[in-house]
Amino acid sequence: MILFALLLVMLSGLTHSIWSLFAKSSRNKSVFLWSIAMIAVVVLLPPSIRELRTASLDSGAWLLLLASAVLQAVYGLLLSRTYQMGDLSQVYPIMRGTNTLLIPAFGVVFLGESLSVVGWIGLLCMILGFVMLSGLPTRKSAARGEGFSPAPVLMALGVGLCTTSYVLVDKINLQHVSPLTLLEVSNIGFAAGLTPAVLSSRQLSSEWKLNGKRIVLGAVLNTGSYLLFLLALAYAPVAHVSPVREIGTVFATLLGIFVLKEKQGTLRILSSLVITAGIMLIGFFG
Repeated sequence: MILFALLLVMLSGLTHSIWSLFAKSSRNKSVFLWSIAMIAVVVLLPPSIRELRTASLDSGAWLLLLASAVLQAVYGLLLSRTYQMGDLSQVYPIMRGTNTLLIPAFGVVFLGESLSVVGWIGLLCMILGFVMLSGLPTRKSAARGEGFSPAPVLMALGVGLCTTSYVLVDKINLQHVSPLTLLEVSNIGFAAGLTPAVLSSRQLSSEWKLNGKRIVLGAVLNTGSYLLFLLALAYAPVAHVSPVREIGTVFATLLGIFVLKEKQGTLRILSSLVITAGIMLIGFFG
């Protein structure tokens, strides 16, 4: 059954990387991501309303739900801009890996926790992979006259920091509402954050005409990725399957290089493997 769970988690990582590929290749990232979120909002609205009408939530619980929505709004803005500025094979591993990097680091610095030797090796692997993906100038790039811009890397780190924040908040939120309702709150916040950009762009109809099928498929894959992960948890402990989900960093890197024809293919594949190795070491042995 553990092998079945691992297969489900790998499929979860693959589906997440595919819808991310769709978002990166869209013409207007804000409109595309907003549309994906709004499909989920419409589908999940009736059961969420039923739950919230009958739930007895105190003011603290409502504030935590609001905090989750606000963090999702910021996440949506950062995600759309990150995909505008950087290659999928560059920013995706950083966005996905930052969460795994920051949580143990926070635990060591602020909570007095400790990491094993293997855990520290995992952290160093992730930092090394991030540096490799940062686009720091090399002799070859300098000879070609290619400039260095830290903006995509910083934006990707911002996305990862935002992800870390809402994951920690949502762990508490799950004590008050179901995962389905929490997913609805998250989608509402995500869409709300992108709404001003969507309205100002006036490209909603044109994006749907160009990428309507991908938007619908992206909404299915986005939700399906999370559901596959939840299903895997029924067959194996979270500590065993959660790190494996980050194999999506390798899938996304390969998609960016071979589908989107992004540059620095060998270096980015190697970087994503180093980051994934670090995630695995922290998740299993850290």
